[in-house]
Amino acid sequence: VPAAWQRPYLNIFKHFRVEEWKRSTREGDVAALTDPRLKGTVYRIRGSVPASNYLQLPRTGTQSLGLVGRYLYLLFRPMPRKHFVIHLDVTTEENQVVRVSFSNLFKEFKSTATWLQFPFLGGAAEGPVDPVYDGRARRDLVGAAPADARWTCLVLDLRSILSLYLNCRYSHLKSVKLCSNLLVKNLCTSDLVFDPGVTFSEARQGDLACRGVAPMPREMAFPVPKGEKWHDLYDYIRFPPEGSKLLYDSIQKSCPGPAAVSEDPIRQLPQPVALTKAVRDRLSLVHQITSPKAVSAPW
Repeated sequence: VPAAWQRPYLNIFKHFRVEEWKRSTREGDVAALTDPRLKGTVYRIRGSVPASNYLQLPRTGTQSLGLVGRYLYLLFRPMPRKHFVIHLDVTTEENQVVRVSFSNLFKEFKSTATWLQFPFLGGAAEGPVDPVYDGRARRDLVGAAPADARWTCLVLDLRSILSLYLNCRYSHLKSVKLCSNLLVKNLCTSDLVFDPGVTFSEARQGDLACRGVAPMPREMAFPVPKGEKWHDLYDYIRFPPEGSKLLYDSIQKSCPGPAAVSEDPIRQLPQPVALTKAVRDRLSLVHQITSPKAVSAPW
């Protein structure tokens, strides 16, 4: 199998030895530093012009990462009161390169045949939000990262993104460009759904591998002090929401037998992680802003 070396997951920074800068590029104000909370090395990318301050893999645009994992995991923290941009170049089975961008600079979702631009919502509005009618709520959420921006695990279902928004079939991840202003711990690709709230013992007891669900690999995990809960400390955002639902439906069908219908909660398919209300509001808003069915609707 050509991609066997990428399974069950690939630690991108480790595999491409990003700290040596031989297979990656840094431009502008990019520095490695030790984060006291994460107890490890992170990369700080900052500067007033995102296009001039970035970390890029691979080194040149003519090269390709060639990573086939369905999910891209980005462990990062937006810098408070700043804007950032993330560019992913993905290749379809028809050999078309599509740029997928996330940024809190974007005010709305835009798409062409070769570029999808998704707004990253960095704050949480107070009270219920109706994104369609409440323009104030949208303005509150779109823009610079909040002062209390947290470390985040952003999970991008690349296959579903291309399928839902462009009706294309995903082949592989060609390149990643992380632009100011953010801190980055790591990148990872996998065909598995990593749930940071699941422990290794729970995964073994529940045979979750059958369902394509696994605990976060230790080298990719954020530290959780004893007595604390992961979701009280960090944000977990999976995109797109529709792709997640389709995935869980397909997983449930592919795991017949007693384990799929057991009343034992450990052996049941894990429910979507218990997100805070702030994160749920953001995801709901992102979902409505970027819904493929509403792409042509004026705001």
